[in-house]
Amino acid sequence: MDARWPRACSRLGLAVLLVLAVAGCEDGGAPAPVAPAPGCDEVVNPPLGQTACEMEIGGESVRYLLFLPRRYAEQAAWPLILFLHGSGESGDNLELVKRYGPPKVAESNPDFPFIVLSPQNRTGDWWSPALLTALLDRIVCQYAVDRQRLYVTGLSLGGYGTWSLALAAPYRFAAIAPVSGGGDPTGVEVLAHLPVWAFHGALDDVVPVREAQSMVEALRAVGGNVTLTVYPNGGHNVWNETYDSPALYDWFLQWTRNEG
Repeated sequence: MDARWPRACSRLGLAVLLVLAVAGCEDGGAPAPVAPAPGCDEVVNPPLGQTACEMEIGGESVRYLLFLPRRYAEQAAWPLILFLHGSGESGDNLELVKRYGPPKVAESNPDFPFIVLSPQNRTGDWWSPALLTALLDRIVCQYAVDRQRLYVTGLSLGGYGTWSLALAAPYRFAAIAPVSGGGDPTGVEVLAHLPVWAFHGALDDVVPVREAQSMVEALRAVGGNVTLTVYPNGGHNVWNETYDSPALYDWFLQWTRNEG
């Protein structure tokens, strides 16, 4: 890893989903004390590092990886990255979710300066904004999360999920970074305030670069704060270059949530 990693660095309710129960995580290190977030009446003392967890939401079992930095107990609140994987990591094997992106980075870097929440899409269908919001609500209540610094990023199917979640909850996040994905440009004016950094390969033959360009152009037309990085020789898999660079994480840490 690059030596430049920092050393320290409105809840949206959806009535259609109810978080019913929480199961424990597999132990990944010594527990750390944590205070409940404002407005929450529950808290857990979690293991450090990256752990495999499971939660029941609306009658559905949701499996996810959760990473807590080694110095977790030394800060009152940490920024959080919600990572959405691609279709190839769907299913019941959580180890697949570590193949790319922030969970891969965090696995080898105990000082990664974020909490990282990486759910697994078990069916490979479109990511559900309602399900993700319910999961995020519970994690924010249970852990030392800075609610003003929530970020979402994802690749391919997860890139689409990043756009759709932001559109469903436009004031929930401080910044988003879709990779090799697209979305529906209709209604993007609700994201005009939100910092967006999109990434795509010019030679992508799975999700054409036009999918990202249409979202970016629509946002620019309404004055959005949006950047598109196109890798001129990149195909669909440009996520390794994107996520292995500290530049994205440095960019995330520049932003706090705009309340609207």
